[in-house]
Amino acid sequence: MLRLERDTAAIEEMDRPDCDPVLLRRTYAQFPLVNRVVAGWRSNYLECIRPLLVHRARAIILDVGCGGGDIAANLARWALADGFEVAVHGIDPDPRAIGYARQALHRSKLPAGALEFRETTSTRLAAAGEQYDLVLSNHLLHHLSPDELQQLQEDTEQLCTGLGVHSDIRRSPMALGLFGLATLPLAGSSLIRRDGLTSIGRSYVPEELEQLLRTGWEVRTQRPYRNLLCWDAGRRG
Repeated sequence: MLRLERDTAAIEEMDRPDCDPVLLRRTYAQFPLVNRVVAGWRSNYLECIRPLLVHRARAIILDVGCGGGDIAANLARWALADGFEVAVHGIDPDPRAIGYARQALHRSKLPAGALEFRETTSTRLAAAGEQYDLVLSNHLLHHLSPDELQQLQEDTEQLCTGLGVHSDIRRSPMALGLFGLATLPLAGSSLIRRDGLTSIGRSYVPEELEQLLRTGWEVRTQRPYRNLLCWDAGRRG
């Protein structure tokens, strides 16, 4: 049963350095299907990202904790299909994720310069003074402690000239039950089901996020069982 408090002691198998490499690669390969169903980035693109791109001659987008790179690749495809000039940069500190993402990039048929992946962190990029029009993440927040979550907000403020949009699961017994049922066919074939259930238990509810917000940030809720942590550089100060 889902605990009322965040289960911060639980660790996702794919975060372990010694996890099964075959199951890990299968997990990265299944992320596009799962994210298409539950992550809601097509709606985020239409409602938040595309309106920003209209006012940019060229936009650089940063995907923090990009994992296997499917969200970054989809954002590049959608923006290019709409006639925008973009460069999407996916970053992750895990070399296994970046290795998989780079291999997938070779098969993506995206034009040169539209998408790239780097093994680094948002804190390192902020310290280097890099700048992006949009800073986003998918399913990253539940991995972070309260202090790390505030650091992500600070990094976003330093890196971003436009919007910060961090999307994650919202903890709920119903979300746990529905995800467990929906992913039964994937059980044993990858780490998706096992780690997904752990992720839900580790995720924040809106009231917890509200207590950790820096000035200028807001929490929005989305269906099904999602939180958006949002920041607009245009409202700074």
